[in-house]
Amino acid sequence: MSKAIVELSHPISDGMLTYPGLPGPRVTTDVSREQSPLVDMTYDIARVDMVGNTGTHIDAPFHFHARGADIAELPLERLLNVRIVVVRAAGIRAVGPDLLGDPARLWGKAVLVHTGWSTRWGSPAYREPGHPFLVGEVAEALVAANVALVGIDSLDIDDTSLPTRPCHHTLLAAGVPIIEHMTNLEAVPDTGARLVALPAPIRGMGTFPLRAVAWTDRGIGS
Repeated sequence: MSKAIVELSHPISDGMLTYPGLPGPRVTTDVSREQSPLVDMTYDIARVDMVGNTGTHIDAPFHFHARGADIAELPLERLLNVRIVVVRAAGIRAVGPDLLGDPARLWGKAVLVHTGWSTRWGSPAYREPGHPFLVGEVAEALVAANVALVGIDSLDIDDTSLPTRPCHHTLLAAGVPIIEHMTNLEAVPDTGARLVALPAPIRGMGTFPLRAVAWTDRGIGS
């Protein structure tokens, strides 16, 4: 049986900018190959200085709720081998609940919203306030549908032109993690794929970059 794997995370590189007002990561060398003390071999130890909201990252409840689970406390059943439902929303800025379809199909799933915004990644246009987002009623519907997590291939799941963040507040209050800055969702089938989305288990942080991949035994597009 063939298996196809789709990369859903953008790579992190030194100095890249993703979110307005936040610094880009610094990727430097802490111990160079010239400094390594071993005989007949060398090694490199790098250092990364970055905020949690760098690149493709996951939001834990602690991000918005002081008593919520942090990154290390996220339940693995929400992150590993979770069935995916992709919601197609290309060309739509304010994604409403009408695009979700039958709530029963979302029960326990990882709901990934494909907007196509990731094609702007790496350009100033990606960080423009006109990015796609979910309206607050969508978050309420997703919580009612008992989804495992929610992801989007856009700058933010909420409308950053406003001072409120209803989707963050509602989803994270219900223990539903959020993944932002995803990519390649066009290559994931609407149903039938599974998600692996694992950050390093760091305590005391509400957001952190992660490697997210989708896979299916049927082969993508089959």
